[in-house]
Amino acid sequence: MDILFTNGTIRTMERESPAAQALLVRDGRVAAVGSLAAVEDQAEIDVRRVDLAGRTLLPSFLDAHSHFTAVANQFLQADLSGCRSWADIQNRIRDYIRREHVPAGQWVTAQGYDHNQMSECRHPDRACLDAAAPENPVVICHQSGHMGVFNTAALERLGVTGDTPCPAGGVIGQACGVPTGYMEENAFLEFQKRVPMMPLEAFLGAYRKAQGLYASHGITTVQEGLLRRELVPLYQALLADGSLKLDVVAYGDEAGTAAARQAFPASVRRYQGHFKLGGYKMFLDGSPQGRTAWLRQPYQGEAAYRGYGPLTDAQVLDMVRRAGAEGVQLLAHCNGDAACAQYLAALETAAREGVDLAAMRPVMIHAQLLGRDQLPAVKRLGVIPSFFVAHVYHWGDIHWENLGPDRADRISPAGSAAELGIPFTFHTDAPVIPPDLLETVWCAVNRVTRSGRLLGAEERVDARTALEAVTANAAFQYFEERDKGTLSPGKRADLVILDRDPLAVPPEELRDIRVLETWKDGAAIFRREP
Repeated sequence: MDILFTNGTIRTMERESPAAQALLVRDGRVAAVGSLAAVEDQAEIDVRRVDLAGRTLLPSFLDAHSHFTAVANQFLQADLSGCRSWADIQNRIRDYIRREHVPAGQWVTAQGYDHNQMSECRHPDRACLDAAAPENPVVICHQSGHMGVFNTAALERLGVTGDTPCPAGGVIGQACGVPTGYMEENAFLEFQKRVPMMPLEAFLGAYRKAQGLYASHGITTVQEGLLRRELVPLYQALLADGSLKLDVVAYGDEAGTAAARQAFPASVRRYQGHFKLGGYKMFLDGSPQGRTAWLRQPYQGEAAYRGYGPLTDAQVLDMVRRAGAEGVQLLAHCNGDAACAQYLAALETAAREGVDLAAMRPVMIHAQLLGRDQLPAVKRLGVIPSFFVAHVYHWGDIHWENLGPDRADRISPAGSAAELGIPFTFHTDAPVIPPDLLETVWCAVNRVTRSGRLLGAEERVDARTALEAVTANAAFQYFEERDKGTLSPGKRADLVILDRDPLAVPPEELRDIRVLETWKDGAAIFRREP
């Protein structure tokens, strides 16, 4: 049956295209869009009419970078977001153990604390977690995902002692030769993945909740931002029972990509049951709010410390060559400008060697401290910067302290990229922050911090440019511009209905717009309760 949307504002997000009066969906794809009379002429007799009642219809949003499994995992962990002290963390963990009836000896995981928001102004230690859960091994993950803390029982389970070698590009905190429980970057990631996973049925339920969360924000294409080998069986189960309703694009490390290729041989750059293997992901530094991003100049107040990169130049170049030889995309996590420089240098060398970068569409994830002087190389090499622009609001004041006013003003230089005609995308890095791309659009347009400070007015973009970053440009990043990102005939009917028009409201009201409905392939998958 045809579906006809009328009586509202329809923003196709096609360039130079005015708002349409009607949109026709047939067999999960857009069949026609334009004036009411022209679209009605193409509708079949048996048509279902959807009255927009003055609301606004757009192409649904594409998540340019986040961590789908980690978002699902939130529903299986204690939530530490908003904690303002170590005591808050302890109370949240105790409440979780009590509420979920966690038996003694079972692992407890928690995520979402931010030491920058703590009254103690530092990470908790293992003694803090021991007091909260004396009978359980505990690990808590920082909001950035780049660091965390284990309690004593967890360290003992994992065999971590003062003599444990630290993985390259990581830190295992010690005091007088004894682990404090704190770890960062590769050390934390390595030991975190050794924590036993929850039962399969629990994960499947959590994935369903995660999809509901994304859909409630108008997102129908999501990303598995680091597919490790351990996650592949979970995706096998998701595909086997038909649980995936959203499209998932996965980027793995070498082991994860190899395992996914073996499990899903048909998924390389094309969907197999809503799952697609997009390519590789590598980390070139950490996070600026955690002071592990790799900078060209030292952090504010430091004589020499600039953060660090976990990979050598040769390793980065090898990964670029591998992606090019295999014909897949490469995503590189680069927060600091030194990490950006390392990635750009490797791409430059690979291009001289004959690697087809245009076919690869390399992506620079976060690109927060990407320098304006580096943007010409980004354009020349065809790199797609995916800016974590919501940092302006969530951590802009912290960056002001860590980086100084000048560098803080220049984070996520979307305005400069737009001036050079560089296509870029925006993302939320969920679960670092909720997958709310309308908030991200608001951040890009207004660039206001939590304290109300205007951060880099010259890097603001208009609402249309910001919306393109989460629709048309994001579709291009995924090699899906023929199927998604705008509402033109032949494309998938992935739609979002908003209560107001983001191209007509005052800029400061963008994050107050509500998602009322989300449609995937011509079927409603989310409706907000009245």
